[in-house]
Amino acid sequence: MTARRVVVVGATGMVGGYALRYAMENPAVGAVTAIGRKKVGILHPKLNEVIHPDFADCSALAAPLTGQDVAVFCLGTYTGVVTEAQLRTITVDYTVEFARVLRSSSPDAAFSFLSGNGADPTGRSRLPYARYKGEAEKALRAAGFPHVYIFRPAYIYPVEPRKEPTFSYRLLRGVYPAFRALFPNQVIRADDLARVMVDAAVQGTPNHEGPVFENRDIRAIVASLQQATGATSSRP
Repeated sequence: MTARRVVVVGATGMVGGYALRYAMENPAVGAVTAIGRKKVGILHPKLNEVIHPDFADCSALAAPLTGQDVAVFCLGTYTGVVTEAQLRTITVDYTVEFARVLRSSSPDAAFSFLSGNGADPTGRSRLPYARYKGEAEKALRAAGFPHVYIFRPAYIYPVEPRKEPTFSYRLLRGVYPAFRALFPNQVIRADDLARVMVDAAVQGTPNHEGPVFENRDIRAIVASLQQATGATSSRP
């Protein structure tokens, strides 16, 4: 396989940061472009950084997005941290605008999208987050990319300590061991999620039909990777 050219959007975020690091370590990836509003603070021979302050207009990204094979899109925000209008702008408008320019510049690129548990493309959900993630999913599937991979994680365990964005996330972090034991299919490690998002778009998913990966599907892929490499499954 020819070395792949990968774009990571949102690389300063929790999942995007792991996606960036894993893409740079992946031998199948020859070059990685990180696009975001601030620097990632990493030096690597595969890495090229593009600072883009306003995702409402991605026209200026046409050149750096030319000739790309894969986009891993992790840009997002948390419910309760921004207004509902801002939530829709970030979740839907930014995704659609970036996809527009990527599709024009690299029409054969694969698109890996960080959605969320309960995303509703029908628009009938009472939860704004679910409606907006669903709206973004629907737009991506209609954009014309040859391959779209949609990931719907439930609770994403941060792995590394961080300042949690809301009280509910602080609570989940505190009870995570018990929550994981009781509801294993409702949790996923951030690093595991990132790896699956990168691998799917770079290598394809021959053992998974359809573009949508629910949390249980992501966990199943992680388990198969651990089995193949002999890694331990007892991690938190």
